[in-house]
Amino acid sequence: MFPALYAIIDASPADSLKSILSFGEKLAGGGVRLMQLRAKRTTARQLFDMSQALVGLIGGSRTLRDLRIMVNDRPDIAAITGAAGVHVGQQDLPVEEARKVCASPLWVGVSTHNLEQVRAADHTTADYVALGPIFGTVTKENPDPVVGLDFLRAARKLTRKPLVAIGGITVQSAGDVYRAGADSVAVISDLRDAADPARRASEYLQIARDATAVRG
Repeated sequence: MFPALYAIIDASPADSLKSILSFGEKLAGGGVRLMQLRAKRTTARQLFDMSQALVGLIGGSRTLRDLRIMVNDRPDIAAITGAAGVHVGQQDLPVEEARKVCASPLWVGVSTHNLEQVRAADHTTADYVALGPIFGTVTKENPDPVVGLDFLRAARKLTRKPLVAIGGITVQSAGDVYRAGADSVAVISDLRDAADPARRASEYLQIARDATAVRG
């Protein structure tokens, strides 16, 4: 089953490896089993070091063998560091080009922002399709237009691939997102800014269980 919570660690050049690892450990402690390292403003070396450190969480714990660390944008760094795969956007490498570097069983995920892109993604080897922004978001400098829950419902009819909803999702709105057809919600701010990230993560996972039960 695809993980119901996709935690995105939005790192900056000022973040220390220690702080990134600490955050990753807290998320894992709350039950997160899928994380993405996104570091748009770092150098390739910094991204490499951050990715390698997060992947090290898995090797250092018997209880985290099922934890997947994804790397944003860079399939080469994902493969070199032993990450679980790469996530690409519409302006990054195409899915099949990323797949040449991150061959199965590594995952390749792709972002989409309209139904045409969802249809195209369905015909690729992408392991999952991200959709958004579902709601307004402040984590991107130039966000795409908000697509809303109706878009998610329409996308659900177009593909059997796991759908990851992203953009402005909180514990207050997550239930509606799951019920609209998302297999997973990607969360940045609501985890990063929480006083207790582990507890917040566990709240999302409970919401997912409740919504799945209602959805049948």
